[in-house]
Amino acid sequence: MNKKLKNTISIDKVFYKKLITIALPIAIQNLISSSLNMIDTIMIGQLGETEIAAVGLANEVFFLLSLFLFGVCSGSAIFFAQFWGKRDIANIKRALGLCLVCSVGISLIFTTIASLIPEKVLSIFTKDQKVIELGSQYLRIVCISYIMTAITFSYAFALRNTGQPKVPMFVSGCAVLINSVLNYILIFGKLNIPKLGVRGAAIATVIARIAEMVIILLIVYLNQYPIKAKLSEMLDISKNFLNRFFNTTTPVIFNEMLWSLGVSAYSMVYARMGTGVIAAVNIASTIERMAMVLFIGMGHACAFIVGEEIGAQNEERAYYYGKKIVTLGPLVGIIVGSLLITFSEKIISIYRVSQFVHSAAKSVLIACAIIMPVRVFNYINIIGILRSGGDTKYSLFLDACGVWLMGVPMAIIMGLILKLPISYVYFLTIAAEQIFKFIFGTRRFVARKWLNNLVEGI
Repeated sequence: MNKKLKNTISIDKVFYKKLITIALPIAIQNLISSSLNMIDTIMIGQLGETEIAAVGLANEVFFLLSLFLFGVCSGSAIFFAQFWGKRDIANIKRALGLCLVCSVGISLIFTTIASLIPEKVLSIFTKDQKVIELGSQYLRIVCISYIMTAITFSYAFALRNTGQPKVPMFVSGCAVLINSVLNYILIFGKLNIPKLGVRGAAIATVIARIAEMVIILLIVYLNQYPIKAKLSEMLDISKNFLNRFFNTTTPVIFNEMLWSLGVSAYSMVYARMGTGVIAAVNIASTIERMAMVLFIGMGHACAFIVGEEIGAQNEERAYYYGKKIVTLGPLVGIIVGSLLITFSEKIISIYRVSQFVHSAAKSVLIACAIIMPVRVFNYINIIGILRSGGDTKYSLFLDACGVWLMGVPMAIIMGLILKLPISYVYFLTIAAEQIFKFIFGTRRFVARKWLNNLVEGI
């Protein structure tokens, strides 16, 4: 065996060990979180299709918030990973401080809007008054959890990108367990508690989110983790640090904002195609998110691995690792997509819905499965590679143009003008968005313009 091959095998062993160590806990955590949404949908589904649609549309507000938070936290994670690569703990704490300030500030805005004008928010998506009424009941309660979610998000991303992915996984598991038990008790009125329906689901979520935040803070501050920081350490920020942080993270926040608004535009189109259609899309989307958990784990693991190597000034190794993950992901995506198609009928049959919703949900799920390999490539490339190298402006271009120039016009034309069945509308919309990002994203990756050391000189 020649020396070069031996070195490559040695590097690969380290790489795969690190990939599994980081990706698996994140994948399990996302599986747990997706299971939480699925459990909610299944339990609410026992009450009827109107309730499914109401909670689904109300959760569009949380979906928007989570994407804003994801923008702030994933932008901050670029610094967490690169500072971790050079073992600069003081600046990791500063990055966490900025992450918390931005995340909590955004969640306060969402909480205010959701608590004061939920009817106006939901009327953007649907004109069904019963859906608006039930959704508003849910939204007024569940928005109390938004600030706790922001704090949990910030610490979870900091832990993941300093080599502690198992902690957020454990915390999410606790939250799901609490939420599931309380859902059963409060939605259906068990243990001599009145049957609260959608309001019970909202109360259960709030309690679970509070518990989740408390548990993660206790774990961090009762142990000697690198992100254990005093308020003074988190807010000891220089002008140079502030400028570099926001120059990098602002495009990520706008990226998530524009992409999330585009996805909400999709939901508006689907909702206007009928309550049954939006119920079907919510069911299929929940299942798809569960199927994507492995790739979300791979994407975040890639961001940490590549970012750490860039911070340690190992750019060639960063490119090599990125290439391996972005190739491996779609291959696994083909397998997962095939399984979804094979078992789509059995999966959808879990839900007690009308034949129309059942058939529509199955067709949407099959459309999700067909496009999955391309979606996986784009997710890993944008989240795991381009952003981890600080190429956040080009990532913004890919996501914003993919949704607004390709996806949204396709949804409007196919769904509202040509009035095609939801299976065609969904597939053509997602395919247009994902193929655009695949073509331009591949070119950017190969060009290596994303390799930027953002922590040098700080």
